[in-house]
Amino acid sequence: MATEPVVALEIGTSKVVALVAEIREDGHVMVTGMGEQPSTGVRKGEVMDIGNAVASVRAALSSAEESGDVNIGKVFLAVSGGHVRSVVNRGNTPVLDPGYEIGQATLDEVGEVAAAAPLPLECDKIHTIRQHFYIDGRERATNPAGMEARTLSLDMLVVYGMRSRLNNTIKVVKEVPLDVEDVAFSGLCSALSVLSPEQKQGGVLAMDMGAGTTDFVAYADNVLAAAGAIGVGGDHVTNDIAIGMSIPTSQAERLKVEHGTAVQDVSDETLRVSIPAEGGSPSRSLSVKALQTIAHARVDETLQIVRTRLGDLGLLRHIGAGVVLTGGGAKMKGMVEAVQNVFNLPCSMGKPRNISGLAAASEGPEYATASGLVQYAFKVRGESRRKQGGGLLNWLMGR
Repeated sequence: MATEPVVALEIGTSKVVALVAEIREDGHVMVTGMGEQPSTGVRKGEVMDIGNAVASVRAALSSAEESGDVNIGKVFLAVSGGHVRSVVNRGNTPVLDPGYEIGQATLDEVGEVAAAAPLPLECDKIHTIRQHFYIDGRERATNPAGMEARTLSLDMLVVYGMRSRLNNTIKVVKEVPLDVEDVAFSGLCSALSVLSPEQKQGGVLAMDMGAGTTDFVAYADNVLAAAGAIGVGGDHVTNDIAIGMSIPTSQAERLKVEHGTAVQDVSDETLRVSIPAEGGSPSRSLSVKALQTIAHARVDETLQIVRTRLGDLGLLRHIGAGVVLTGGGAKMKGMVEAVQNVFNLPCSMGKPRNISGLAAASEGPEYATASGLVQYAFKVRGESRRKQGGGLLNWLMGR
């Protein structure tokens, strides 16, 4: 084993997942342990009840320890929620190196300036990711080290979230009690898990459609261009069905899975489905078309929100490689077609790459966040040891 194992922890709206993994000498990631538990105390990707969330996390970690034959003392933690946003900040600094030749001191300085994006007082940074350098405010440079200039500029993507909501998720882990080695945005982890270098360089949108949130990450113009989340997911489709058809949530969830679709495909308006009596509610016969109308409306609204955000940033025309879906909500029938209709782009289902071991973690789109967090963790550890500027960005972009 080249390095010590890492433990990736995802505290989602519907489930808690803990993965134990090792990295082999050839760089391949092998999952050696896994724990999964239904999530409690979490809504829209955010912790609402620390005690209940701690119980779910402990159960998942206990299973991971047993299956991986390890003692877990620290974790890498995925964070999400509709409060997560991103902004691009440009930093500028004069070149004071001898002969106006850009050296490491100038690169470090401009990185610090660009990372110091003005954020709302209640927010904290999650990631700072380098985009483009500019020489004397005009000429773009991929690696300006050694070049001559009077000023150096850098665009930095800053991913951030509300401090209190991030801290509440971290508190859950500390109550277990465990240490948090690092945190990462869930949407970025999912993208890192399933996207190929060619997709990133061609411009691609990765969307993780979970139970309580929809995370998105866009690569455009050969950089990581935007990231964010909205507090809407598969649970909202279920709730809409329950309210719209006056049935219990448990029945609504079954109907969504068995008969729901993100696009309406029922030509026979008389088609109906029977549901048994449950929880004091009588047995009933419901219209399949009405069910699909409700599901389609919520899915379409969610996708339109993401499309509008990217459109406002001028990114849609740069997404040449299409859309890649992950998350349990992406498995709804007709979801790929619905995305294609809204974005007018090709769409496919993502599958974790460069990871193997337990079948569930390496195959299902609903495990993209956890598997991507494992890969992120190993890379961050490696970059921390080497302390080489730009290495993490090169990996994010697949270079």
